[in-house]
Amino acid sequence: MTKRADKAPTLTDVARAAGTSTAVVSYVMNNGPRPVAARTRERVLAAAAELDYRPNRIARALRSRTTGVVGLILTNASNPYFGALARHIEQALDQHGKLTLIGNAGYSPDRQKHLADKFLAAQADGLIIVSADGGVDVAAQAERAGAPVVYVHHRPENGQVVDVDADNDAAVQQAVAHLRSHGHTRIGFLAGPHDAGPVGRRRAAWETALAGADAPLLRCEYARADAAAMTRRLISEDAMPSALIAATDEQAIGVLAGARASGLPVPERLALISLDGTPDAAYTAPALTATEQPLRTMAQQAVDLLLNGVSPQPPARASLVLRRSCGCTPA
Repeated sequence: MTKRADKAPTLTDVARAAGTSTAVVSYVMNNGPRPVAARTRERVLAAAAELDYRPNRIARALRSRTTGVVGLILTNASNPYFGALARHIEQALDQHGKLTLIGNAGYSPDRQKHLADKFLAAQADGLIIVSADGGVDVAAQAERAGAPVVYVHHRPENGQVVDVDADNDAAVQQAVAHLRSHGHTRIGFLAGPHDAGPVGRRRAAWETALAGADAPLLRCEYARADAAAMTRRLISEDAMPSALIAATDEQAIGVLAGARASGLPVPERLALISLDGTPDAAYTAPALTATEQPLRTMAQQAVDLLLNGVSPQPPARASLVLRRSCGCTPA
Protein backbone atom coordinates (compact mmCIF):
# COMPACT_ATOMS: atom_id res chain seq x y z
CA MET A 1 0.00 0.00 0.00
CA THR A 2 1.42 3.36 -0.97
CA LYS A 3 1.50 6.31 1.39
CA ARG A 4 0.60 9.84 0.43
CA ALA A 5 3.73 11.88 -0.11
CA ASP A 6 2.19 15.11 1.19
CA LYS A 7 0.00 15.88 4.14
CA ALA A 8 -3.56 17.01 3.55
CA PRO A 9 -3.83 20.83 3.45
CA THR A 10 -4.97 22.44 6.68
CA LEU A 11 -7.04 25.46 7.64
CA THR A 12 -3.75 27.30 8.27
CA ASP A 13 -2.56 26.54 4.73
CA VAL A 14 -5.76 28.00 3.27
CA ALA A 15 -5.50 31.09 5.47
CA ARG A 16 -1.88 31.64 4.39
CA ALA A 17 -2.76 31.26 0.70
CA ALA A 18 -5.77 33.58 0.98
CA GLY A 19 -3.88 36.18 3.01
CA THR A 20 -6.30 36.09 5.93
CA SER A 21 -6.72 34.52 9.36
CA THR A 22 -7.74 30.98 10.21
CA ALA A 23 -10.80 32.38 11.97
CA VAL A 24 -12.02 33.98 8.74
CA VAL A 25 -11.43 30.73 6.83
CA SER A 26 -13.45 28.91 9.51
CA TYR A 27 -16.31 31.39 9.13
CA VAL A 28 -16.36 30.80 5.38
CA MET A 29 -16.23 27.02 5.63
CA ASN A 30 -18.92 26.89 8.32
CA ASN A 31 -21.10 29.70 6.94
CA GLY A 32 -20.74 31.61 10.18
CA PRO A 33 -21.07 32.47 12.93
CA ARG A 34 -19.72 35.81 11.69
CA PRO A 35 -20.24 37.32 8.23
CA VAL A 36 -17.36 37.56 5.79
CA ALA A 37 -17.03 40.16 3.04
CA ALA A 38 -17.84 38.83 -0.42
CA ARG A 39 -14.38 39.47 -1.89
CA THR A 40 -12.67 37.84 1.10
CA ARG A 41 -14.99 34.85 0.83
CA GLU A 42 -14.08 34.48 -2.85
CA ARG A 43 -10.33 34.53 -2.00
CA VAL A 44 -10.81 31.87 0.68
CA LEU A 45 -12.86 29.60 -1.58
CA ALA A 46 -10.37 30.01 -4.42
CA ALA A 47 -7.47 29.13 -2.11
CA ALA A 48 -9.34 26.11 -0.76
CA ALA A 49 -10.04 24.90 -4.29
CA GLU A 50 -6.43 25.44 -5.36
CA LEU A 51 -5.14 23.46 -2.37
CA ASP A 52 -7.90 20.83 -2.64
CA TYR A 53 -8.79 21.53 0.97
CA ARG A 54 -11.63 19.57 2.57
CA PRO A 55 -12.91 20.38 6.08
CA ASN A 56 -12.26 17.70 8.66
CA ARG A 57 -15.76 16.56 9.59
CA ILE A 58 -14.54 14.65 12.66
CA ALA A 59 -12.68 17.64 14.07
CA ARG A 60 -15.69 19.85 13.40
CA ALA A 61 -17.92 17.37 15.20
CA LEU A 62 -15.68 17.40 18.27
CA ARG A 63 -15.77 21.21 18.39
CA SER A 64 -19.48 21.67 17.76
CA ARG A 65 -20.77 18.42 19.32
CA THR A 66 -22.65 17.77 16.10
CA THR A 67 -21.65 15.46 13.26
CA GLY A 68 -23.42 17.17 10.38
CA VAL A 69 -24.85 13.75 9.50
CA VAL A 70 -28.52 12.78 9.27
CA GLY A 71 -29.58 9.14 9.08
CA LEU A 72 -32.22 8.36 6.44
CA ILE A 73 -33.90 4.97 6.82
CA LEU A 74 -35.88 3.71 3.82
CA THR A 75 -38.42 0.94 4.05
CA ASN A 76 -37.21 -0.38 0.67
CA ALA A 77 -34.52 1.38 -1.34
CA SER A 78 -35.26 -0.63 -4.50
CA ASN A 79 -38.82 0.71 -4.77
CA PRO A 80 -38.80 3.72 -7.16
CA TYR A 81 -41.30 5.62 -4.97
CA PHE A 82 -39.02 5.49 -1.94
CA GLY A 83 -35.95 6.05 -4.10
CA ALA A 84 -37.42 9.25 -5.54
CA LEU A 85 -38.46 10.44 -2.08
CA ALA A 86 -34.95 9.73 -0.75
CA ARG A 87 -33.42 11.80 -3.55
CA HIS A 88 -35.54 14.82 -2.61
CA ILE A 89 -34.76 14.41 1.10
CA GLU A 90 -31.03 14.18 0.39
CA GLN A 91 -31.18 17.33 -1.74
CA ALA A 92 -33.08 19.21 0.97
CA LEU A 93 -30.57 18.13 3.63
CA ASP A 94 -27.67 19.13 1.39
CA GLN A 95 -29.06 22.67 1.23
CA HIS A 96 -28.55 22.79 4.98
CA GLY A 97 -25.01 21.42 4.74
CA LYS A 98 -25.98 18.00 6.07
CA LEU A 99 -24.50 14.71 4.91
CA THR A 100 -27.08 11.95 4.39
CA LEU A 101 -26.38 8.35 5.37
CA ILE A 102 -28.96 5.97 3.93
CA GLY A 103 -30.00 2.61 5.36
CA ASN A 104 -32.33 0.11 3.69
CA ALA A 105 -34.80 -1.68 5.98
CA GLY A 106 -36.07 -4.01 3.25
CA TYR A 107 -39.64 -3.88 4.63
CA SER A 108 -38.36 -5.32 7.93
CA PRO A 109 -39.43 -3.54 11.17
CA ASP A 110 -36.55 -5.27 13.01
CA ARG A 111 -34.06 -4.02 10.43
CA GLN A 112 -35.56 -0.53 10.71
CA LYS A 113 -35.02 -0.56 14.49
CA HIS A 114 -31.46 -1.92 14.02
CA LEU A 115 -30.58 0.90 11.63
CA ALA A 116 -31.99 3.51 14.00
CA ASP A 117 -29.82 2.08 16.80
CA LYS A 118 -26.73 2.22 14.58
CA PHE A 119 -27.31 5.79 13.42
CA LEU A 120 -27.94 7.02 16.97
CA ALA A 121 -24.81 5.19 18.20
CA ALA A 122 -22.88 7.03 15.49
CA GLN A 123 -24.23 10.30 16.93
CA ALA A 124 -26.28 11.32 13.90
CA ASP A 125 -27.77 14.78 14.30
CA GLY A 126 -31.22 13.36 13.56
CA LEU A 127 -33.20 10.60 11.88
CA ILE A 128 -35.68 10.68 9.00
CA ILE A 129 -37.54 7.37 8.75
CA VAL A 130 -39.50 6.58 5.59
CA SER A 131 -41.55 3.72 6.95
CA ALA A 132 -44.25 1.68 5.24
CA ASP A 133 -45.45 -0.45 8.13
CA GLY A 134 -44.37 1.64 11.09
CA GLY A 135 -42.39 -0.76 13.21
CA VAL A 136 -41.18 0.21 16.69
CA ASP A 137 -41.35 3.92 17.52
CA VAL A 138 -37.79 5.14 18.21
CA ALA A 139 -38.82 8.70 19.12
CA ALA A 140 -38.16 8.28 22.85
CA GLN A 141 -34.82 6.58 22.22
CA ALA A 142 -33.78 9.36 19.83
CA GLU A 143 -34.85 12.02 22.32
CA ARG A 144 -32.63 10.45 24.99
CA ALA A 145 -29.76 10.58 22.49
CA GLY A 146 -30.47 14.25 21.81
CA ALA A 147 -31.42 13.60 18.18
CA PRO A 148 -34.78 14.60 16.68
CA VAL A 149 -36.68 12.10 14.54
CA VAL A 150 -39.25 12.63 11.78
CA TYR A 151 -41.36 9.94 10.13
CA VAL A 152 -42.30 10.29 6.46
CA HIS A 153 -45.02 8.39 4.57
CA HIS A 154 -46.06 6.47 7.69
CA ARG A 155 -45.38 6.29 11.42
CA PRO A 156 -45.69 3.58 14.07
CA GLU A 157 -49.17 2.98 15.43
CA ASN A 158 -49.72 5.18 18.51
CA GLY A 159 -46.49 6.98 17.68
CA GLN A 160 -45.92 10.32 19.40
CA VAL A 161 -44.13 12.02 16.49
CA VAL A 162 -46.07 13.79 13.75
CA ASP A 163 -45.43 12.20 10.37
CA VAL A 164 -45.18 13.91 7.00
CA ASP A 165 -47.55 12.42 4.46
CA ALA A 166 -49.56 13.31 1.38
CA ASP A 167 -53.34 13.73 1.13
CA ASN A 168 -54.24 10.15 0.23
CA ASP A 169 -58.00 10.78 0.36
CA ALA A 170 -57.78 13.53 -2.25
CA ALA A 171 -55.62 11.37 -4.54
CA VAL A 172 -58.15 8.52 -4.51
CA GLN A 173 -61.07 10.88 -5.01
CA GLN A 174 -59.40 12.34 -8.09
CA ALA A 175 -58.76 8.88 -9.53
CA VAL A 176 -62.32 7.66 -8.95
CA ALA A 177 -63.87 10.83 -10.35
CA HIS A 178 -61.71 10.65 -13.47
CA LEU A 179 -62.56 7.02 -14.21
CA ARG A 180 -66.23 7.82 -13.74
CA SER A 181 -65.86 10.62 -16.29
CA HIS A 182 -64.85 7.89 -18.75
CA GLY A 183 -68.11 6.08 -17.99
CA HIS A 184 -66.76 3.43 -15.60
CA THR A 185 -68.98 2.34 -12.73
CA ARG A 186 -67.26 -0.87 -11.56
CA ILE A 187 -63.90 0.48 -10.43
CA GLY A 188 -61.70 -2.05 -8.64
CA PHE A 189 -58.88 -1.31 -6.21
CA LEU A 190 -55.57 -3.14 -5.97
CA ALA A 191 -54.26 -3.00 -2.40
CA GLY A 192 -51.33 -4.65 -0.66
CA PRO A 193 -51.41 -7.87 1.35
CA HIS A 194 -52.65 -5.94 4.41
CA ASP A 195 -54.03 -2.51 5.20
CA ALA A 196 -51.22 -0.93 7.20
CA GLY A 197 -50.11 2.60 6.48
CA PRO A 198 -51.00 4.86 3.56
CA VAL A 199 -52.20 2.00 1.35
CA GLY A 200 -54.80 1.18 3.98
CA ARG A 201 -55.93 4.81 3.98
CA ARG A 202 -56.10 4.77 0.19
CA ARG A 203 -58.25 1.63 0.24
CA ALA A 204 -60.60 3.19 2.82
CA ALA A 205 -60.90 6.33 0.69
CA TRP A 206 -61.77 4.16 -2.34
CA GLU A 207 -64.57 2.46 -0.41
CA THR A 208 -65.92 5.83 0.71
CA ALA A 209 -65.76 7.29 -2.80
CA LEU A 210 -67.65 4.31 -4.29
CA ALA A 211 -70.34 4.52 -1.56
CA GLY A 212 -71.20 0.83 -1.60
CA ALA A 213 -71.00 0.29 -5.36
CA ASP A 214 -70.20 -3.24 -6.53
CA ALA A 215 -66.45 -3.26 -7.16
CA PRO A 216 -63.73 -5.81 -6.42
CA LEU A 217 -60.98 -5.34 -3.86
CA LEU A 218 -57.84 -7.07 -5.13
CA ARG A 219 -54.66 -7.77 -3.19
CA CYS A 220 -51.07 -8.72 -3.97
CA GLU A 221 -47.55 -7.96 -2.79
CA TYR A 222 -45.94 -4.64 -3.69
CA ALA A 223 -44.02 -6.23 -6.54
CA ARG A 224 -44.41 -6.18 -10.32
CA ALA A 225 -44.14 -9.95 -10.66
CA ASP A 226 -46.92 -10.60 -8.15
CA ALA A 227 -49.22 -8.04 -9.77
CA ALA A 228 -48.54 -9.47 -13.23
CA ALA A 229 -49.32 -13.02 -12.06
CA MET A 230 -52.52 -11.88 -10.38
CA THR A 231 -53.61 -10.05 -13.54
CA ARG A 232 -53.01 -13.05 -15.76
CA ARG A 233 -55.02 -15.24 -13.38
CA LEU A 234 -57.97 -12.84 -13.23
CA ILE A 235 -58.03 -12.47 -17.01
CA SER A 236 -58.01 -16.24 -17.45
CA GLU A 237 -60.99 -16.44 -15.07
CA ASP A 238 -62.77 -13.57 -16.85
CA ALA A 239 -62.78 -11.73 -13.52
CA MET A 240 -60.75 -8.62 -14.38
CA PRO A 241 -62.68 -5.37 -13.79
CA SER A 242 -62.91 -2.85 -16.63
CA ALA A 243 -61.31 -0.12 -14.49
CA LEU A 244 -58.72 -0.42 -11.74
CA ILE A 245 -56.95 1.88 -9.30
CA ALA A 246 -53.58 0.51 -8.16
CA ALA A 247 -52.26 1.61 -4.78
CA THR A 248 -48.65 1.74 -6.03
CA ASP A 249 -46.77 2.15 -9.30
CA GLU A 250 -44.96 -1.16 -8.76
CA GLN A 251 -48.29 -2.97 -8.78
CA ALA A 252 -49.65 -0.92 -11.69
CA ILE A 253 -46.62 -1.70 -13.86
CA GLY A 254 -47.11 -5.39 -13.07
CA VAL A 255 -50.77 -5.13 -14.08
CA LEU A 256 -49.74 -3.63 -17.43
CA ALA A 257 -47.28 -6.46 -17.99
CA GLY A 258 -49.86 -9.11 -17.09
CA ALA A 259 -52.50 -7.56 -19.33
CA ARG A 260 -50.11 -7.41 -22.26
CA ALA A 261 -49.04 -11.03 -21.76
CA SER A 262 -52.71 -12.10 -21.77
CA GLY A 263 -53.62 -10.01 -24.80
CA LEU A 264 -55.95 -7.68 -22.86
CA PRO A 265 -55.70 -4.19 -24.39
CA VAL A 266 -55.17 -1.18 -22.12
CA PRO A 267 -57.10 1.12 -21.97
CA GLU A 268 -59.70 -0.37 -24.35
CA ARG A 269 -60.57 -3.28 -22.02
CA LEU A 270 -58.87 -2.11 -18.82
CA ALA A 271 -58.54 1.50 -17.69
CA LEU A 272 -55.79 1.89 -15.10
CA ILE A 273 -54.69 4.65 -12.71
CA SER A 274 -51.89 4.43 -10.14
CA LEU A 275 -51.61 6.43 -6.91
CA ASP A 276 -47.80 6.95 -6.71
CA GLY A 277 -46.70 8.82 -9.82
CA THR A 278 -43.00 7.95 -9.80
CA PRO A 279 -40.84 8.89 -12.82
CA ASP A 280 -41.23 5.31 -14.15
CA ALA A 281 -44.96 5.90 -14.75
CA ALA A 282 -44.30 8.07 -17.81
CA TYR A 283 -42.33 5.33 -19.59
CA THR A 284 -44.62 2.31 -19.42
CA ALA A 285 -46.58 0.99 -22.41
CA PRO A 286 -49.07 2.56 -22.47
CA ALA A 287 -47.93 5.47 -20.30
CA LEU A 288 -49.47 5.26 -16.86
CA THR A 289 -52.00 7.82 -15.64
CA ALA A 290 -51.17 8.54 -12.00
CA THR A 291 -51.77 10.83 -9.08
CA GLU A 292 -48.26 12.23 -8.76
CA GLN A 293 -47.44 12.38 -5.08
CA PRO A 294 -45.82 15.67 -3.88
CA LEU A 295 -42.51 14.06 -2.94
CA ARG A 296 -40.43 17.24 -3.13
CA THR A 297 -42.84 19.07 -0.82
CA MET A 298 -42.94 16.14 1.59
CA ALA A 299 -39.13 16.03 1.68
CA GLN A 300 -38.84 19.77 2.35
CA GLN A 301 -41.45 19.60 5.10
CA ALA A 302 -39.64 16.69 6.74
CA VAL A 303 -36.26 18.46 6.72
CA ASP A 304 -37.75 21.72 8.00
CA LEU A 305 -39.47 19.81 10.80
CA LEU A 306 -36.27 17.93 11.69
CA LEU A 307 -33.79 20.80 11.60
CA ASN A 308 -35.89 23.85 12.40
CA GLY A 309 -38.77 22.44 14.42
CA VAL A 310 -41.32 24.20 12.24
CA SER A 311 -44.99 23.41 12.75
CA PRO A 312 -46.25 20.50 10.62
CA GLN A 313 -48.06 21.59 7.48
CA PRO A 314 -51.36 20.14 6.18
CA PRO A 315 -50.79 17.14 3.89
CA ALA A 316 -49.83 18.24 0.39
CA ARG A 317 -52.10 17.15 -2.47
CA ALA A 318 -51.08 14.98 -5.38
CA SER A 319 -51.76 16.12 -8.93
CA LEU A 320 -53.50 13.86 -11.45
CA VAL A 321 -51.24 13.38 -14.47
CA LEU A 322 -53.27 12.17 -17.46
CA ARG A 323 -51.66 9.67 -19.80
CA ARG A 324 -52.89 6.85 -22.04
CA SER A 325 -53.64 4.05 -19.54
CA CYS A 326 -56.92 5.60 -18.35
CA GLY A 327 -58.26 6.20 -21.85
CA CYS A 328 -57.09 9.78 -22.31
CA THR A 329 -55.03 10.97 -25.24
CA PRO A 330 -52.90 13.77 -23.76
CA ALA A 331 -51.45 16.40 -26.05
